[in-house]
Amino acid sequence: MSVSTAASVQDICAPLPVLGADVTVPLVTGGEVAYAALDYAASAPALQRVWDDVAAYAPYYGSVHRGAGYLSQLSTDLFENARRTVAEFLGCREDDQVVFTRSTTDSLNLLAAALPAGCEVFVFETEHHASLLPWRDARVTYLDAPRTPGEAVRTLEHALADRDPHGPALVCVTGASNVTGELWPVRELAAAAHAHGARIVLDAAQLAPHHPVSVRDLDVDWVAFSGHKLYAPFGTGVLAGRADWLRAAEPYLAGGGASRSVTRREDGGVDVEWQDSAARHEAGSPNVIGAYAVASACKALTEAGFDSLVARERHLIEKVRTGLAEVPEVRVLSLFGDDAPRVGVISFVVEGWNSSHFAAALSAEYGIGVRDGLFCAHPLVRTLLGSDPQTQGECGAPEAAPGEKSLNAIRVSFGAGTPDEHVERFVTAVKELVTDGARWNYRTENGRCVPDTSA
Repeated sequence: MSVSTAASVQDICAPLPVLGADVTVPLVTGGEVAYAALDYAASAPALQRVWDDVAAYAPYYGSVHRGAGYLSQLSTDLFENARRTVAEFLGCREDDQVVFTRSTTDSLNLLAAALPAGCEVFVFETEHHASLLPWRDARVTYLDAPRTPGEAVRTLEHALADRDPHGPALVCVTGASNVTGELWPVRELAAAAHAHGARIVLDAAQLAPHHPVSVRDLDVDWVAFSGHKLYAPFGTGVLAGRADWLRAAEPYLAGGGASRSVTRREDGGVDVEWQDSAARHEAGSPNVIGAYAVASACKALTEAGFDSLVARERHLIEKVRTGLAEVPEVRVLSLFGDDAPRVGVISFVVEGWNSSHFAAALSAEYGIGVRDGLFCAHPLVRTLLGSDPQTQGECGAPEAAPGEKSLNAIRVSFGAGTPDEHVERFVTAVKELVTDGARWNYRTENGRCVPDTSA
């Protein structure tokens, strides 16, 4: 897929202000250090701009779609304006709907519940569990991990060629891997899907915070993403795209807001007329603050300019990849190879280290927060590691003592709020740990390595 043209190095923007930039954390070796948040792929810190917008609105908080009072009307306008802002941010088509959900996972489960009868679903094994698992009520074809973008397109075309061309079908694909950071050929996959009469949904959870996403330009049918990865606090997600399957489906949740009219029948039952708008799948009192926060983040990223944001991120990626390449014991995980375009998500293993031990040492001795495990993408990480599929990873990991062979990986991820010092400290820490070892003793507790403070 095409991405923004990066600005020159001289035009690289400064990090965007985020909450937590001044937080210090204690080190087991003594003293404190500014916390280096390098786990953006899990949850990015909230932009200061977003937090300020939410704080300014909070005194005016009121019920949405529920009352005639001034605050209720204000909150309703704010909620619906947030929907329009998100639609603009995503380059939605005129007839597309924007549905507010709890998360990317919730969005894709909503779409799964709205699939027409007999719908076939095609999904690569490389997907995050949020886009790998919701389709259990459909006939699912799981596609093997491709080793090039071109192979991904050919694999999909081959699978679609064997299906019934007259029935409904859906392809689900990520925009950027939450494990390798690599960009997927979304536009080409969308063209392949449509050529075979299928629709496509884009999991943009890892893409939208780093690159512009346009439903129209990519020609996808739906896009899903999460606010907490887009520098917005609170639990809000988005499903945006074509309205027909959503209008035809039973409401995702039954309740107030989703219903237009409810009447009692003589036999004691009720007749319900459901909404045709996005409200059909937004039953209950909506998270207006969450929706407003997502819209604020969309505005902030747009105003900052993705050209500059992409340029800065490429600058940080180069720092990390160059530093890791200088450590022979480090192996960076990749599907498409070193030259593949990517976002600021890099996973790796260190020879001779258990990944949990390494991540614990980064935190306890250097104040650096990363992620270790299988990243809720178990089939992909196991494919990249060549590990036994029967081996349990995170969410039920066996106890692994420091020094044992790693069955999991370490992930460093960053974005618009990351200063150079954080990635520089990370690279230095990796080199020192590999060369000199940990300076503290660690023990296994509930399957994880933690500093041993019993001495």
